[in-house]
Amino acid sequence: MSRKYFGTDGIRGRANGLITPELALKVGQAAGLVFQRGDHRHRVVIGKDTRLSGYMIEYAMVAGFTSVGMDVLLLGPMPTPAVAMLTKSMRADLGVMISASHNLFEDNGIKLFGPQGFKLSDDVEKQIEQLLDEPIDRRLAQSASLGRARRIDGVHDRYIEFAKRTLPRELSLDGLRVVIDCAHGAAYKVVPEALWELGADVIAIGVDPDGFNINKECGSTSPETLAKKVREMRADIGIALDGDADRVILVDERGHVVDGDQLLAVIAQSWNEEGRLAKPGIVTTVMSNLGLERFLEAQGLGMVRTPVGDRYVLEQMLAQGYNLGGEPSGHIILSDYATTGDGFVAALQVLAVVQKLRRPVSEVCHRFDPLPQILKNVRYRSGKPLDHAEVKSAISDGENRLNGHGRLLVRSSGTEPVIRVMGEGDDRDLVEDVVDQIVNALGHAAAA
Repeated sequence: MSRKYFGTDGIRGRANGLITPELALKVGQAAGLVFQRGDHRHRVVIGKDTRLSGYMIEYAMVAGFTSVGMDVLLLGPMPTPAVAMLTKSMRADLGVMISASHNLFEDNGIKLFGPQGFKLSDDVEKQIEQLLDEPIDRRLAQSASLGRARRIDGVHDRYIEFAKRTLPRELSLDGLRVVIDCAHGAAYKVVPEALWELGADVIAIGVDPDGFNINKECGSTSPETLAKKVREMRADIGIALDGDADRVILVDERGHVVDGDQLLAVIAQSWNEEGRLAKPGIVTTVMSNLGLERFLEAQGLGMVRTPVGDRYVLEQMLAQGYNLGGEPSGHIILSDYATTGDGFVAALQVLAVVQKLRRPVSEVCHRFDPLPQILKNVRYRSGKPLDHAEVKSAISDGENRLNGHGRLLVRSSGTEPVIRVMGEGDDRDLVEDVVDQIVNALGHAAAA
């Protein structure tokens, strides 16, 4: 059964386009029915980011959940990892995050978490999808069994305390000047407060949400604003979160961007030296740079690659017993602490290394030189260009040319009719030529 609504990270689309009140209501009803397991009073926690459409979706989902007899606990704007954590700690049957992550305000989405705080499996999402297209009038709660809804106070303090406890009690951020960019998103209250409580000199930007400015020229997808502020304030480090704070990008004292691969390298080496890695290696995706793989190899550490998407990283971490994984985009999963990517907790682990080594961030966060990596997209209207003989030949030829000196990845996008061609290797000219040959072949196939 192909999935009609769920993508790689919940349901996402244009607010009042794909993500309508009607759909939100139905998702609440369907998910509520799927997660009614046992005779106890069932409850769901709902968090959101700062998009204008969050109000509309939140109240529609409240109607859906209460109509099938689930009680609803409303958290207000909170980071995605906080919602996952609170789902488990508040013993809820289900958690919901209303967010389109790093997208601009026009989009929104619905992410669901099970009772242990993990994102749902494909099988459970399929069960929910099946109910979305079926009449469920006869399964609605009786009048006396309808759910209640209420807002929960103090959730910010719970997350701040949780985040602080991921660091040793004696570790302080005293002496560090930190610029934090919250992307006018879900973390705009909790993260600056937590950094201040840890002793940092905090300069906060991206903390004035108006419903429209989330991720707009700020946050982890636009770190230029942060880099400029770091240089202006002569700060030691900049931290950029995205709209729901499940990913992070850092900026060093010179204003240079530090991506997720470098962060993984820093944490992996530190944890390995301290004996904190559950297994000698990490999990990352096919998009991580070959330079990271070679760095880890030199440390005696392995690297397991998965398809793109933090859910696939987590699946492999759980299946094989790793406790560190992530993506170049800055989704970093630390399973000792969290059940999903947590941008702030990942940043704290790096800050701990900075404080321990007492060296500039530009030195601490440059563990390897990335290999030249070239990514090009080819859009097509219909058909299956990857099955075309010319394309297959170009890919085979490219793999032979890069053999031992680089890596080639050609894949279909999971969200749009686009083929992504990525090549990397020691010789930039060779990589570019290989990628261009495949792009040309795809262009011919798409036009055929």
